Amino acid sequence: MKPKNCLIFGGSGQIGRYLIRKLTQNNYRVTVVTRNIHQKSYKIKTQGNAGYIEIVEANIFDEIKIRKLFKKADICINLVGILFEKRRGNNFKNIHALFPSILGKLCKEYNLEQFIHLSALGINEAVDSEYAKSKLEGEKNIINCFPTATILRPSVVYSVDDNFTTNFMTLIKNLPIFPLYYSGNTKFMPIHCSDLIDIIYQVVQKNIKSNILECVGPELISFKEILKRLSKLIDRRIIFISLPLPIANLTAKFFQIFPNPLLTEDQLRLLKYDNISSGKYKTNFDVGVPSKKSFDIEVKKYSYMWKEGGQFSTEKYRS
Repeated sequence: MKPKNCLIFGGSGQIGRYLIRKLTQNNYRVTVVTRNIHQKSYKIKTQGNAGYIEIVEANIFDEIKIRKLFKKADICINLVGILFEKRRGNNFKNIHALFPSILGKLCKEYNLEQFIHLSALGINEAVDSEYAKSKLEGEKNIINCFPTATILRPSVVYSVDDNFTTNFMTLIKNLPIFPLYYSGNTKFMPIHCSDLIDIIYQVVQKNIKSNILECVGPELISFKEILKRLSKLIDRRIIFISLPLPIANLTAKFFQIFPNPLLTEDQLRLLKYDNISSGKYKTNFDVGVPSKKSFDIEVKKYSYMWKEGGQFSTEKYRS
């Protein structure tokens, strides 16, 4: 049987690298689009089986160049997304709304079998977040262009390569006091990257076409509880302080001036809303792909890097 061709945008991130490995190991050919082949190709090449991966350098908005890639593609997977806006056109509207509409149009024009788009959980409720509004607009654009597309809405995704658990463990290690926004009550259903990859793979393999699929982990954990668990895993005691909203806004204004901010005003607004399954759409559990990875067990595998003594450290802190 001739291998199917998967065209992937956003393949150099934590999700993309895991996904490329999974697909090529299962006889799928993969074409990965990157804006900087010299910087990203060495990461991507190591993920795929020899002969099963092609890397193409292109600006994702160069419709003439990326159009050629759709001629030989069977499946398009979009993993492109940003958590904060940058200069040079990297804003929410361009990345989350305009670009997906281009892909949806091309998927329809070339009659692709599947279009899988990675969105985000909880965006319906976050009406005052520019991030959430752009994600919703992108979803609507996709459905208008390619009605059989599958939109995946994951909760926060974690792994050794994330910018979530790793950033927080760095902060917990270096700060004696940790600020809590909205008293740390925001709820999450964190999903391990490998569980999310299994969901994407099963959507591809079983040709699942479910307009919106919420992708959640097996546990519901508050933001404060996540921080407590991380501090325990790296043997650090830390004092939590709930910040009044005006002060929280000031800290966000300060953080967002940095090139890679720990927090922006828009992210602070997002933290008002729970990041859990809504009950309005199917979840990965409903389509027979349950998440299995435990937050504590998985994070423990790499948390030693933030412990005093590293891999040779001993467990000291028990709550």
